[in-house]
Amino acid sequence: MSGHNKWANIKQRKGAQDARRSNLFSKIAKEIIIIARKSGGNPDTNAALRAIIEKAKQANMPRDNIEKNIKKGTGEIEGVVYEELTYEGYGPGGVAVIMDVTTDSKNRSAAEIRKIFSRHAGNLGESGSVAWMFDKKGVISIDGKNHTEDEIMEIALDLGADDVKTEEDVIEVYTSVDSYMKTLDGLKAKNINILSSEITRIPQNTVHLEKDKALTLLKLMDELETHDDVQNVASNADVDDSVMDEFANS
Repeated sequence: MSGHNKWANIKQRKGAQDARRSNLFSKIAKEIIIIARKSGGNPDTNAALRAIIEKAKQANMPRDNIEKNIKKGTGEIEGVVYEELTYEGYGPGGVAVIMDVTTDSKNRSAAEIRKIFSRHAGNLGESGSVAWMFDKKGVISIDGKNHTEDEIMEIALDLGADDVKTEEDVIEVYTSVDSYMKTLDGLKAKNINILSSEITRIPQNTVHLEKDKALTLLKLMDELETHDDVQNVASNADVDDSVMDEFANS
């Protein structure tokens, strides 16, 4: 996966969109509940909650759903108790794979995710085995048809962003977790057209995979992405664009 935006585009193109939207709503709901439970239900004083509400809005989650899940988190209405976990493992070719999981059954999630890895020439690893290879970053994707990289770079760096990169027609702004919401709010205040934004894991270095192993990895990543308990999955694999296009069209 040579670029964050490339993989995001493939996720949008693969599978039935209605089913994926329902799956996304379920994942976001869990995140809202956990964040509200840990840090309170007021987005004005809870930056993490404000970030996940922004993600919910980007996914067109109804406002009523957002508010109901906040209340589940704060205990105002009854809800399921979820646990946050990080699973680490290895895909085909020994590339690193890491995912954030939210579950109400640790044993069930571990068993199901282990089976997914086994089906795609991978295996789960010990805690800490690959986490050190990734940095947690905010990633804000901007429509490059309406803005130039130089324009966005000047604004974003002034707001505290770490880096700006362009891939195809998308400009990506990278931030620390702490400066993510400040940068996002600042870009919006400048009427910048935001395509998507999230906090995710970015590999420090990448490992190139040949076609057969790359296709197997993409299948692994796709199945993990669609699992109800997996919130975010990342790999340090570098996959040729032609292979990613072939997978997206399969």
